[in-house]
Amino acid sequence: MKKFMPFILCAILCISSQSFGQKQKKYALDWLSQPEVVEDFGEISDQIWGFAELGLREFKSSALLIETLEKEGFSIEKDLAGMPTCFVATYGSGEPVIGILAEYDALPMISQTARTPEQDALVEGAPGHGCGHNLMGTAATAAAIATKKAMEEYGLKGTIKVFGSPAEEMLISRPYMVRAGLFEGVDAVINNHTSSSFGTRYGVSGNAMISVIYSFTGKTAHSAGSPWSGRSALDAVELMNISTNFLREHLFYTHRMHYVIPEGGEAPNVVPDKASVWYFIRNTDERMEDMYDRVMNCAKGAALASGTELSEVRVMAAAHQQHENQSLAEIMDANIQEIGMPEWTEEEQEFAKALQKSLEKEEKGMPAEPEKIKLPAETFVGGGSSDHGDVTLVAPTATIVFPGVVPGAIGHHWSTVTCNYGSLAWKGLNTGAKAMAATAIDLLTKPKDLQKVKDEFAAYSKEHPYKPFLPEDAVPPLDINESLMNKYAPLMEKMMNQR
Repeated sequence: MKKFMPFILCAILCISSQSFGQKQKKYALDWLSQPEVVEDFGEISDQIWGFAELGLREFKSSALLIETLEKEGFSIEKDLAGMPTCFVATYGSGEPVIGILAEYDALPMISQTARTPEQDALVEGAPGHGCGHNLMGTAATAAAIATKKAMEEYGLKGTIKVFGSPAEEMLISRPYMVRAGLFEGVDAVINNHTSSSFGTRYGVSGNAMISVIYSFTGKTAHSAGSPWSGRSALDAVELMNISTNFLREHLFYTHRMHYVIPEGGEAPNVVPDKASVWYFIRNTDERMEDMYDRVMNCAKGAALASGTELSEVRVMAAAHQQHENQSLAEIMDANIQEIGMPEWTEEEQEFAKALQKSLEKEEKGMPAEPEKIKLPAETFVGGGSSDHGDVTLVAPTATIVFPGVVPGAIGHHWSTVTCNYGSLAWKGLNTGAKAMAATAIDLLTKPKDLQKVKDEFAAYSKEHPYKPFLPEDAVPPLDINESLMNKYAPLMEKMMNQR
């Protein structure tokens, strides 16, 4: 019998450890399942949806999340990494340190009335939450509070941090937050995003991106009387755009490149002496810097050809692809499968099908089952970006996507804005918060699982050391959305007060 005692003891300890983690998770999930909790966080999300604040102007949105976390005993650091709407909320002390990412900025031009299956702007031309950041910041907050309550109840050791991350839509905050050292000492990071599905993934995804404004300076003149006396800065912008569009033919298929002209003159009869063009330049990590250099040459050539000066190159943001940790994603996947999809009401299914019909998509309603964990893509063909890519290279990170967006809705579009408010969105938010809280508790209570996550990251980091794309002299562009928010915020507030 004695020779079997070590095996019996090991089995008892293993079962005890599993039971220990499970009861803490159950406590957190039971708290999140309370109808009043679902409603409270749903209303917070709806308020942020109504604020619809653009990047680096999310004063009300960040303040609401900060207030919610402060009331629950989190200590708050504000105005971080040069961004007034950036914060870190902390509960607990010591190791392990688990981070949860929160986002809360909206997108321009996509205002939409909530839960309406046809396009109907709430305020014409105003911003809207077309990526679900109102749900994501709130879900991260709910998950952190649920984890904190389980830590209190069971005396769990460790630290939970919520990283309030502004301006993700412009890929601004996380590279600056990494540079400021905010993620130092964090053992694992839980990211989240809204979706029409419920799942996770690992491996490399998305595009790296550099956001940059090229400004040209010329000379004014009478456009008809003496145009030869002037030098058109707008000509330089147009020549640059022609050059980059010809460049596309010779770029690898992973690239994406798009631009807008924020400044191009004020009257046709005056040769414009100032003009600028704002580029999003995207590619894989390996091809990003070469592509940026080639676009820069287009700008220099345009200045030379037009007789103007390339007076400023303002890099506002620069982010890596996402390198998601497999071991952490597998922990997330186990929790996702256990939690399962929300139960959608008949009314919610009817709305989903009405929106799908309006968009000429298959009228299949909301999904019934979570997705299985997604494997890395064999062939990368481009796509969107997220500034949490930089976080994935300084701490082991993976992402939970949670439901709430109607399948077939289009990202950065009114059809997504209309989904992100009300009961359907609340259920998705709550489901995402449960998966995040359950994952955080696993990391706090299962040191072997956390060590596996950290070991994988350490090995990966040797092959992929972090080198920021963000120039050392870059600063957050705090002015970038000021005029738009000054224009639309009073109108949006008036409309929301009338609801």
